[in-house]
Amino acid sequence: MPTATPRHPALRHLAADPAWARLIARVGPPRLAIDRRRSPYEALVRAIAHQQLHGRAAEAILARLAALGATEAPCPGPAALLALPEASLRACGFSAAKIAALRDIAAHAQAGVVPTRRAAARLSDAALIARLTPIRGVGRWTVEMLLISTLGRPDILPVDDFGVREGYRLLHGLDAQPKPRELAEAGAAWAPFRSTAAWYLWRAAELGRADLRTKERPPRPHSSTRSDRRDRTVPVGTDRLG
Repeated sequence: MPTATPRHPALRHLAADPAWARLIARVGPPRLAIDRRRSPYEALVRAIAHQQLHGRAAEAILARLAALGATEAPCPGPAALLALPEASLRACGFSAAKIAALRDIAAHAQAGVVPTRRAAARLSDAALIARLTPIRGVGRWTVEMLLISTLGRPDILPVDDFGVREGYRLLHGLDAQPKPRELAEAGAAWAPFRSTAAWYLWRAAELGRADLRTKERPPRPHSSTRSDRRDRTVPVGTDRLG
């Protein structure tokens, strides 16, 4: 039975490729979570906390940091963070490298380099990447995650992300993941909806099937798959601090 044409413009665009149409039919509508209340400054602080840590451990560290900020929750503002002693940040669970990165983020936020949400709205994706990547501990992948999940930019493809490249490999039944440049070239066809494409590639990576082009097997009784958690992403990037 033919798959119904998706109504969402991004899905209509992607589903022109039969492999994408099958993936979309299996996963369902996109549920890309965007936190529109979070500032770019807070998003970068959170990104540093999460580098090389399990999500729960990072959230525990961020909760301790928020407690230090008192009335500035969910995290201390730039001036308050810069005023915190290193010992206090270490007690939260931050390493020396992460403390240096946090302080650099705070200093750049005070200087206006890290924009407010309103100021960020006036900047292009490329301008934000160029502006933020010189900050210590902030690489292109970190800014791309900010663009997708904090600012809701619709056309971001994080080609260095392991999950995105693995999803593409599974989607097309390849023996090896594409190189970032190869994925960027292939992804040009998904514009202007590359953020949605990235979300579906993360879902494909979660499904973990060797070939998503074949007919889906009937699910086993009383079993569930990770694809049920459609609002989760599994980004694994290259920006790392100890």
